[in-house]
Parts: sequence; structure tokens; C-alpha cells
Amino acid sequence: MINIHSLTTAIGLVITLNSGAFAANHREAPITALDEKADITDVYAFRSYDATDKVTLIMNVDPLLEPSNGPTRFPFDPEIEYRINIDNNHDAKADISFNFRFKTDFRLPGVFVGLVGAGAGLVAPENSPLPVLPGTPIVPPAITALDGPGSEGLNLSQRYSVTMVKYHKGRFRHHKKLSKGLKLFAVPSNAGPRTMPDYQELVEQGIFKLDKGIKVFAGTVDDPFYIDLGAVFDSFNLRKDAFETGIPGVLSDVQDGNDKQNFASDDIAGFNVNSIAIEVPISMITQDGKIHDANEPEATIGVWGTTLRSKVKIYSRKPGHEAYTSRRKVQIQRMGNPLINELLIGISSKDKFSRSKPNKDAQFANFFLDPVLPRVLNALYDTISAGVLPIPDAPRNDLLPLVQYLPPIAAEGTPSGPVADLLRLNTGVPATAKAKRSRLGLLGGDPAGFPNGRRVFDDVVDITTRVAIGVLAGDGFNGFPHNRVGDGVNKNDVPYRETFPYVGLAHSGVESRHIDTGEPGCAGVCP
Repeated sequence: MINIHSLTTAIGLVITLNSGAFAANHREAPITALDEKADITDVYAFRSYDATDKVTLIMNVDPLLEPSNGPTRFPFDPEIEYRINIDNNHDAKADISFNFRFKTDFRLPGVFVGLVGAGAGLVAPENSPLPVLPGTPIVPPAITALDGPGSEGLNLSQRYSVTMVKYHKGRFRHHKKLSKGLKLFAVPSNAGPRTMPDYQELVEQGIFKLDKGIKVFAGTVDDPFYIDLGAVFDSFNLRKDAFETGIPGVLSDVQDGNDKQNFASDDIAGFNVNSIAIEVPISMITQDGKIHDANEPEATIGVWGTTLRSKVKIYSRKPGHEAYTSRRKVQIQRMGNPLINELLIGISSKDKFSRSKPNKDAQFANFFLDPVLPRVLNALYDTISAGVLPIPDAPRNDLLPLVQYLPPIAAEGTPSGPVADLLRLNTGVPATAKAKRSRLGLLGGDPAGFPNGRRVFDDVVDITTRVAIGVLAGDGFNGFPHNRVGDGVNKNDVPYRETFPYVGLAHSGVESRHIDTGEPGCAGVCP
């Protein structure tokens, strides 16, 4: 069984994987700052809450989507291949990948917006100027379906395919199109109540059941990540007034135990993101096709996401003609653990990291063993009180369990494999009941939480900050204030689902808003 108290080595590396300021992987590298559609913001992997023999894998892309920003409202890019990869034999190479491809259809090519509709539809009135005669259909009915009747106003419609690819020693072996014979539709952004009077019903329609108990979902959702982004990126200038202790960034015991309230603003509040989710039986993704207990080496897998584009794209000189794209793909972005590229990798190496494969991560080991974040915090807090926040000595060899298959996530005897940025999940650890979950994951005594995989509600900001300053490194690092450092944002602005795909509903373009510090109800305590 997992020994939570041996987290010292495991979570310490969260720092190396997330050392710095926290926006998960939102626009973290030069190449993805210029190619936002290929930018992976977060990857999640966890035991499904309501299915004891399944895991859910989620990859979110295209960060900080403003819900009101039309007219196309951020569809998936048909030129990108989105992959969720699994290593099940501990060599940091893909053994299985689930590949998603999208196709865009314009149902009303003459209409200027991607989503349109009202009531039962509107026609031209009696005073309609010629040549449009009175009674001519002008506005289609409100969107109530993803296909067929009720979908007439879904002008920009996206279908997608899902293919399961298996590899042997990193090389292609065979593939199976899981969506064969099915029409899978992505759920569009929420335009508002006139256009989409029952958006939740559209989301339910967007959950598709495939063979062998597999479920898939693709669409725009609320961004499940939460953080006081502005304060963190102002050189960790956490808001003094938000903390009852009077020390910036140090929560009181009461605040730390409150996961129903924020004490500083969530700067991701009100933004959407595009999400791809798949729920699969555990037996489908383990090395031997069996379900294993947590103390068996075969139980632990590594998960990461990648986005790929065609290696060659040639534009036609003739307007209106499609560009030529080659079949051969190149990797644009990858992500395993949250924040490693954003806050750990040096800026001149970020694009190289994005395009490298996990089994080659030894070349980035120098960034892993002496992370910058703890040194920043050590210096900042020294200005408050000399020596108040000591940190462990470098090199941080205690951080290796998050970049290798080691306890407390993987069982004793599991091949450690090469140093690699993978989100490791012990599939033998059951989901934690809702009443016993902790936003602090393993740090909070919840064995099913980050860094044993990652659930949508895990507070990776607070976890990684505390690990960065050595809270699990033993005496001198595991007491106050080390064990109470955080950003004051403890919850998301939108409730998460308790069933697949687990993410919250996309914000309405009409009704969305962004809550900032200083607004009513957010001066120290944010809803």
C-alpha cells in the first residue's frame, strides 16, 4: 500500500515539476504562446469516482478563452492531432495513445457567426425590404441538439474521431478506430440563453459511449484550474490582507482547512478552455491487461499529452483553395506534471522541452535538481524575518520519485525507468469518497490525489509551493510556516461534476464575468 509519510521524496519533485508561478501550462513557452491552439494547459489522470474499474484521462488545450469572444468561439483545430499517451512498462515511451482528430462543418456558410438561434426561429416581418419577402426564415431555432432537429443554428459544427494506437518499444504496432461507425460531436462554447436555452442538456448529449465501456467527451468547458495568477507572477507578491496570519502567502489553520471559500481572487475565474476526456477500463491500459493492487508494480502507469501538426504546410496562391498539409506529424507541445515547463525549464530550453520526448528528459536534469522557486521564496521571506523560511540543500535528489517510478506513488520493486516528466498514476489506489477528499492530495492524507495522478480539483499550486520549500524533507521544513504557504485560492469558481467528464460547464458568453480583488465580496474573501 502507499505510504503517505514517505512523500518526502515523491512530492518534493512537484517543485521541480512546478517550480515557480502557477498557471499550469497556460502559454508557458515561446512556441505555444504563438500557437495557442496547440498549447496544452493541463493534463489529468485519476480513478473515476463512480466506476471502480475505470480511469479518466483529460487533456485541456487553448488557454484563457473569453466566453463572450465571438464569432467562431474557439473551435478545436482540425490540423492538430491531440494525443493522450500512456507508458505502462516504465520505460517512458508510449505504449498506448488515444488520438483525437477534428473536422469542421459550416452548416450555414452565409451566416456571420458560428452559433445562432432564437426560440422556434424568426422570420422576416411584414416590413422586410425587398428582395427578402415577409415570412422568409431569418434566424434558426435555438440550439437544442448537436445534430439533427434542433441543431440548425449550430453553424460551426465539429465532428471528431478517436483512435487507440498501440506501440512496442516506442514503435507503432497497430491501431483501432474506437469511433468507427459513430458520429461524435464536440460541444461548442456557451453562447448564452437565447441561442442555447438548455446548455447542460447539450453537454449531456456530448458524452458518448463507445464499445467496451469507454466514454468520450470533447468540447468547451470551464477552466478547472484556479490561482491568484496576478500575485504569483508579480514575483510571488501574495496579498497580505488575504491572510489571517498577517504574513503574505501563509494561511491560518482555519483558512487552510476551508476548501469552500477563497481568500484571494481566482484569476482564471470566468475563463473557458477546450477539453478532451476519455474514460477507459483499467484493464485496457495496463501492461498485461489486468487490474492490479496498489502494491503491484504493474499498477502504476505514466500519462502525458501531446499536440502534433503536419510537418509541411503549403498555402495555395489561389484564394479559397485549401492548403496542402503533409501526413507526417511533428510534436508541438507535451505535458505530464503541471507547471514543469512553465516554472522549471529555462526560457531558452522551453521549446526544446516542448518538442522532446519524455524518455530523453535526462538532458533537462540540471533544471530538476536545484529548482529556482524555493530559492526565490527563501529570499523573499527573509525580507520579512531573517531565516524564517529555510530550504533543503541542493542537489534535491529527494525529488526523483516524481520523475521516476518510485514510492510512494509506485510500489516497491517497480522498475524506476529513466528520468521523465510523466504524470504517474497508481491505478490500484481507489477513488476517495467525496467527504474524505482533500484539495491537498497526498499532502492532505488523500492517497488518490496529486501527485498520484491528478484530479480536476487538486490544489497543485499550494501542494507544489509547500513541497518546493521542503515541507516533506523532514525536521526544520515540515512545520509552520512551511506547511501553510499558499496563494489563498482554495476552490474553483464553478462546481465540478461528480460524473464523467468531471469538469464544470462552460461560462455563458452573456453572463460570464471575471472576479478580481477589490470587487464587492472579494476584498479578502472571494466567492
